[in-house]
Amino acid sequence: MELNSVKETEVLIVGAGPGGLVLACDLARRGVRALLVEQAPALFPGSRGKGIQPRTREVLDDLGVGDAVRRHGGPAPVGMVWQEGMRQGEHDMFRRAAPTEAEPYGEPWMLPQWRTQEILLARLRELGGDVAFSTALTGLDQDAEGVTAHLATGPVRASYLVAADGGRSTVRRALAVPMTGETVDPAPMLVADVRVTEDALDRLNWHVVRGEGGFVTLCPLPGTADFQLVAQFEKGEPDTSAEGIRALVAARTHLAADDITEVRWSSDFRPRAALADRFREGRVFLAGDAAHVHSPAGGQGLNTSVQDAYNLGWKLGQVLRHGAPAALLDSYEAERRPVAAAMLGLSTRIHRGEQERGAAAQQLGLGYREGPLSVGRAGVLHSGDRAPDGPAAGGRRLFDIFRGPHFTLLAVGTDAEPPVSDGDLVRVHRTDAYEAYGTGVFLIRPDGYIGWAGEDTADLAGYLAPLGLAPLTRC
Repeated sequence: MELNSVKETEVLIVGAGPGGLVLACDLARRGVRALLVEQAPALFPGSRGKGIQPRTREVLDDLGVGDAVRRHGGPAPVGMVWQEGMRQGEHDMFRRAAPTEAEPYGEPWMLPQWRTQEILLARLRELGGDVAFSTALTGLDQDAEGVTAHLATGPVRASYLVAADGGRSTVRRALAVPMTGETVDPAPMLVADVRVTEDALDRLNWHVVRGEGGFVTLCPLPGTADFQLVAQFEKGEPDTSAEGIRALVAARTHLAADDITEVRWSSDFRPRAALADRFREGRVFLAGDAAHVHSPAGGQGLNTSVQDAYNLGWKLGQVLRHGAPAALLDSYEAERRPVAAAMLGLSTRIHRGEQERGAAAQQLGLGYREGPLSVGRAGVLHSGDRAPDGPAAGGRRLFDIFRGPHFTLLAVGTDAEPPVSDGDLVRVHRTDAYEAYGTGVFLIRPDGYIGWAGEDTADLAGYLAPLGLAPLTRC
């Protein structure tokens, strides 16, 4: 193979789902050359992962798409239980909390997956990137210097490869990384995007019908004319054809077959929980469904995928652009695999009715206190905790200050004089004492978690170099 016949990039991302798109956006704004390839000819067309949890909304806001997510989405509707064609009353499936200064998003946000991906692709193109569609990966080789990926369009050489290609990941299989899991529910399920005649079903509720054969739900998707239909099959196998879906609706609900005017997308699946034995093999990383497969209950799959990408993106940026040692990348698996395992357990318990969708599902309480990059504590926070939002000088919010690919050194309610940065990679700010933080000095990572915390900055210098950060100076 001629060297000049091989296309080169710094990071090859396989799979243009939500995780792959988030990673591509994050790398683009860091100036890292990344190629995002997708074997399908277009973005995924269905609504599948429709619940955006509060922590994910914070990430999407930081990426610059918060307004689009707000404009195209809406709050999760309250459930309406039906039996024998009669309304039995409302049942809210979610924990709903009013926004606070520290947590600006208090409840899940509904946005069909295809719309989320459209929004992220538009953002990626604004940042100068794109997706290479109809580009399948057929194999890969790696050595100490990089990865050679064999694509349908020709070979690509990359410093690192990230597999974001779903539960049936070609990359994971090529690496022979085992995935350990269990069947969450032996009953197969069907999911479809359908349209319903206006007078047959209102869009004010998430409609739930429980009866013989398994449950059926119809959830209105905000910003569209569609409902997402989900059906369980305690007997038999799903028929994903338009005729089969109409027959299902007529048999199990008070709607007539003709009330389903259009079936826009459909698929079947068996709820499963599985976790890859490792998230890294040499210079190849597994992210999203390639690393962990969830039951859809609880809305954790897409959200955990986004968090994987956001954790990995800044670390790749520091190694490839700012001279951080490659050992920084070891922290990806150390931080993300325990979180993925916890979210798998949560999804499984919710699916089986053993736990409700409470605060844990919102992912605001997740963190990396036991992770290798977490050092110190101050005020009421530990390193590894999510950095709360709150008021800042000039009428701004702390999230406004954190927004972007930089670190933030934040002095809260303390007389300790923070050092200053001679560049834009670490931005230094002071703010008044605030109950969500207490008092102290906090180094906020680019993914919104506290990396280092202390009462003053005496011990900060030794923390910076392994992150590729230059020593900060005093005024």
